[in-house]
Amino acid sequence: MALSARTLPALRGGLLALLAAALFGVSTPLVQQFGVGLGAFSTGALLYAGAAAVGLLSRQHVDREARLQRADLPRLLAMAGFGAVVGPVALAWGLQHTSGTSASLMLTLEALFTAVLAWRLYHETMDGRVWTAMALLLAGGVVLVLEQGRTGGAQLWGLLAVLLATAAWGVDNTLSRALAERDPGQVVMVKALLGATATSLLAVVFGEPLPSVGAALALFAIGATGYGLSLRFYLLAQRAFGAARTGSVFAFAPFIGAAFAVVLGDRSTSGLMALGSALMLAGVVLHLAESHGHEHAHDALEHEHAHRHDDGHHAHNHEPMPAGEHSHRHRHEPLAHAHPHVPDAHHVHRHG
Repeated sequence: MALSARTLPALRGGLLALLAAALFGVSTPLVQQFGVGLGAFSTGALLYAGAAAVGLLSRQHVDREARLQRADLPRLLAMAGFGAVVGPVALAWGLQHTSGTSASLMLTLEALFTAVLAWRLYHETMDGRVWTAMALLLAGGVVLVLEQGRTGGAQLWGLLAVLLATAAWGVDNTLSRALAERDPGQVVMVKALLGATATSLLAVVFGEPLPSVGAALALFAIGATGYGLSLRFYLLAQRAFGAARTGSVFAFAPFIGAAFAVVLGDRSTSGLMALGSALMLAGVVLHLAESHGHEHAHDALEHEHAHRHDDGHHAHNHEPMPAGEHSHRHRHEPLAHAHPHVPDAHHVHRHG
């Protein structure tokens, strides 16, 4: 039988996460280039204003995607605080004090924070292969810190600010897992609006200079693609195959960003930086090579999300049967079967 992204959720999730990674990876050296002379809060506000515009334009009709609920607001506020305020502000400041190549590579540790938090909070599986992958990512990060420590204190502090951004986005990624079944356009719009509003107010409070029209338009466009579209694809990938695996595929973003930084003229590469990137790349590839399948049981479940009727988990009837993805509240009866699977909304069972 021919393989397709529809029948292989891991393939669909991987492709979506890789697209998100490419958009975000390219954005990092561009933020460094167009954010010169701007305050970190102003930079973050412009990036997430662009992301909010994408969210507004990409919302789906109510019968296609599940709506956000009032009960989601506390989680959205937390996501905005970590992912749309602390993350971009720390990254913008760090990019002004370290090289674009090393900053891009350090962002690989976002996968480490995301995977460990997903393991702790959502009980996503972490076998020996995945733990080895996480160890390689951590080792690569340590090498990058040592490399920047040799070049001077300012460079090191800039890299540590990027590390703070990766931790904040790791928390954001883990929090967003619970909203992966909501309309991603709505999630992007609300989170980005909250983040842009908060960072704009902070920019005014701290008296940051106004950006030029050219810089403002450039950062708005970078935010629309590298933060808005990227987050939309990231949420769809989480829906397809879980937070930890999405984080691991997304870890290709730093390598895309580092390569693009070199194309733009960054010549800060060194032997230690090459070693760190090799360790991190090995960790990403090792994590992606994981395969997971066993006999498992599904408890009765009632929820709402976009779904199809050809995935083996949605057997309820319609009159008439809709074509393609659609959203409504539906019930799953208890079921036991065996097949390769990933920690999506229907596979949250515990492992010994």
